[in-house]
This record gives sequence, C-alpha cells and structure tokens, in this order.
Amino acid sequence: MSDIQDKNVARAAKLDTPTLSDALDKLGILGQCYKIKPRSSDFRMAGRAWTLKYGPAAKPCGTVGDYIDDVAPGSVVVLDNNGREDCTVWGDILTEIAHRRGIAGTVINGINRDTHLCLSLGYPVFSIDNWMRTGKDRVQVEATGVPVNIGGARVAPGDILKGDTDGVVVIPKEHEDRVLEVAEAIEAAESRIREAARSGMRLDEARQLNKYHSLQTREGA
Repeated sequence: MSDIQDKNVARAAKLDTPTLSDALDKLGILGQCYKIKPRSSDFRMAGRAWTLKYGPAAKPCGTVGDYIDDVAPGSVVVLDNNGREDCTVWGDILTEIAHRRGIAGTVINGINRDTHLCLSLGYPVFSIDNWMRTGKDRVQVEATGVPVNIGGARVAPGDILKGDTDGVVVIPKEHEDRVLEVAEAIEAAESRIREAARSGMRLDEARQLNKYHSLQTREGA
C-alpha cells in the first residue's frame, strides 16, 4: 500500500458519508450502499475493502469461512450474502477476533447476529439488519478477493469504504483522488455557508454565494 493510498484513507475518515455521497453524485459514480446501516449510531469506520462472496450451500456443504486471520489490520471486511435476511454470516467469534486484530470494521450485504458484542466492544458493523439464525448449512464461501455487490454498489478489493451514522459509501480505487478532492471542496463550501449564517447573513444569500444548490450536481449537466 502506497503512502498516498494510506493518506487517502485518512482523508476519507475526516469526511462524513453525506458529503462523500454528494461528491459521488457530482462525478456520476454509484457508491452509496443502499439500506446498509450501522448497528450503533456511534460507529465510524474507514479502510480498504477485503471482499468475500457467498452463495447457497451445496451438498456436501462448504463453510461460511475461516478467513479472518488473512485480513490485514486496518482493512474493512466486506461480505456479500446477496442481501439475504434469513441467515447471518457474522457473529461474536468473528467480532472478537476482528476487534483484537485491529480490523477497521465489517460491512455486510445481509445480516449479522450477536450484536451485543460489537456494541460493547465498539467494533463497527454495518449491515441490513440483525437476526439470530446461522448461515451454516445455508450458505458457503464462493470466492474471496473479488468484486462484490453491497447494497447495489460495486465494491472491489482495495476500494475505500467509509461508514458512519448515515450508512456506508464506497470510493472506487481508480477514482479516489478525484472523489476526495470534490468532497473536500463541498465540505469547505458548506462550512463557509454555516459561518456566514452564524455571522448574520441570510441563508439564501449564503447558499447563493457558495453555489450550494449545484454542489452535488453532476459535472457537465
């Protein structure tokens, strides 16, 4: 991992998901992970994707995966269980080990269980929901290190993921410099608007001055 890429994760960590979402819209990039939510509103996460794809269990059945020791510290575990809400692919054992290993968080196109432990440890888990039924004998690992679908957004290995109270966005590796640049410009413009309003300027005037209504408008539109 280059120093520039590590710096980009740090840049993403300083931004919130609404600002990054606006930047993605402006650049015409689909990176908002629909319906993927934090199990706690306090959870914050930024890191590069380590990906895994699940499929229906075969006979004889494969495993739900013993992969956690292969995930580098600082990475985000990204699990695509095809949006299934009838069985889980993440629980307390994985939470404990991931937390101990310094993994940045977990994002699931599906559900998790044993939510109490991620809450008590402060380990960020983002998923569609939580429910108790195991994925063992129901799903199995199909592939790791491949592009996956998380809430309708494509996540490839090494992409940046940022999660907070409002959900998760993915920043494709090939576009990360531009996305971060645009997001930082949007954040600066909105900060100027807030400061102008605090100083007594009318909100409509402050927004017009800083081109608020076109901050997220797609370039070239």
